[in-house]
Amino acid sequence: MHGKDKTKVFFVPLGCAKNLVDSEHMLHTLRECGMEIVDEPEQADAAVVNTCGFIQSAQEEAIGILLRLGQLKAQGSLRAIVAAGCLPQRFQGEFLKELPEVDAAVGTGSVADIAKAVQAALEGGQREWFAPNETAEQGGGRDLLTPAYSAYLRIAEGCDNRCAYCVIPMIRGAYRSRPMEELVEEARLLAEGGCRELLVVAQDISRYGTDLYGRRCLHTLLEKLCAIDGIHWIRLHYLYPDELDDCLLDVMEKNPKILHYFDIPMQHISDRVLRDMNRRGDGALVRERIRAIRSRMPDAVIRTSLIVGFPGETEEEFSELCDFLREYRLERAGVFAFSPEEGAPAAGMPGQIDEETKERRRAEVFALQQNIMNECSAALVGQELEVLCCGTDEEGRQYGRTYMDSPDVDGVVFFEEPVPEGEFVRVRILDAAGCELFGEKVEG
Repeated sequence: MHGKDKTKVFFVPLGCAKNLVDSEHMLHTLRECGMEIVDEPEQADAAVVNTCGFIQSAQEEAIGILLRLGQLKAQGSLRAIVAAGCLPQRFQGEFLKELPEVDAAVGTGSVADIAKAVQAALEGGQREWFAPNETAEQGGGRDLLTPAYSAYLRIAEGCDNRCAYCVIPMIRGAYRSRPMEELVEEARLLAEGGCRELLVVAQDISRYGTDLYGRRCLHTLLEKLCAIDGIHWIRLHYLYPDELDDCLLDVMEKNPKILHYFDIPMQHISDRVLRDMNRRGDGALVRERIRAIRSRMPDAVIRTSLIVGFPGETEEEFSELCDFLREYRLERAGVFAFSPEEGAPAAGMPGQIDEETKERRRAEVFALQQNIMNECSAALVGQELEVLCCGTDEEGRQYGRTYMDSPDVDGVVFFEEPVPEGEFVRVRILDAAGCELFGEKVEG
C-alpha cells in the first residue's frame, strides 16, 4: 500500500466455468476486505492469478502469465504475486520452489483465504494455504465476471468419476453437492440482479444430490429453479450419459425455461476405449440416450467433447468414432488429442500413440464435425429463433445467442437492429457461415 491508500490488486481469472465461479468469490472477498481491483498490473501492489491446472496447455498459459508478472515485480512495478486455484493445488509442495517469483500459493480449498494471502505476500516471504477441499465453503458472495444477464450456478464441487485421463478428482476432491435451498436462494438473488440466463454447472450435474440426499435430485432442483421469476433460460452443462435418466428428460420436456441443450461429454464411442478410459456405460448406452433425447425433443442440440489418440486406440476404433459422428450428426463437438497428464492413470498406459498420429486423427474428426455443424447451421436459414442479445462485437456488429449456443464455446447470431443487452428478441435467419448465423429482427 502507498500511505493510507487501498491495496490495489490486479486479478487474472483463468480456466473453466467452475473456476470462474471461484474467481468471482475471490474478487468479492478482496473487495469486502477493502482492496481495490485495477485493470493493469503496473497499477497494482499485488497480482492474483486464479490458475487452471487441468491439461498441459492450460498449465503453460498460467505459468507464462506468472513469469511475465515476475518480470514486472523484478522491475519494481509490482510488489507481490499470488497464484491460486488448480495449478498450485495440483503441484503443492513443489509449486513455490519451482516458481520463486510467486509469493503465495492458495489451493482450491482455500478460496476464502485469498485476502489473507495477498496481505501476507505483501509482507514478504513465501506462504501457502491448502485447506482440505471437503471443508471449503461453496457458497458466499460473488462479484460476477459474466454480464449480469447471464450467470453460472455451480451446484456441486469435485468429482467421483475417476476417468483414466483426468486429474480433476486429485485437484478438486470428492463430489460434494450443495444444499438445494442454498442454490435456490443464490439463483433468486441472481435473478433479482438481472440474471435472465442461468447456466447450471458442476463436473457432473447429473449426479447432483446422490451424496447429499442419497438419490439423483437434479430434476427436483430444476423444477424449483423454473419457479423463480426473472429467469428465462436455464442451460445445463455436463450431463453424463449413464446418469441422464427419464426423470430428468421429463422435467426438461415440460418446462420451457430449460433449454433443449444437452452438454454430454461422451469422449468416445468404442466400448473398449470407453472401458479403458474408466467411463461408465458403453457405446450402446450413448446411442440409446441420444435417440431418447431426439425422440422426445426433436429440436434438441447435443454438444459433446471427444478424445482421439487415447492409448491403444486402433484405426478401426477411430473409424468407429467417425462413423458414429456421420450417423448421429451431433450439432456441437469439441475434439481433443489425448494429453498424458502427470498423475492420471492413462499417462502410464501401454500403447501410447505418437503425436503425429494423434494430430492427424484430431484434424480428421475436426473437419468431419465442421462439415456436420455447417450443414446444421445452413438448415436454420428461414427459421425464426429466440435470441438473447449480447451487445456488439469489436467490429460494432450487434449479436446474440440462441438456445443452441452457450457463451464462449458455441456460435452467435448477427443482426443489424440495436437491442439492449440482456433482452430477448425474435430473429429470422437469413444466412449461415459455420456456427455464425446472420438474420433480421422480427417485429411484433
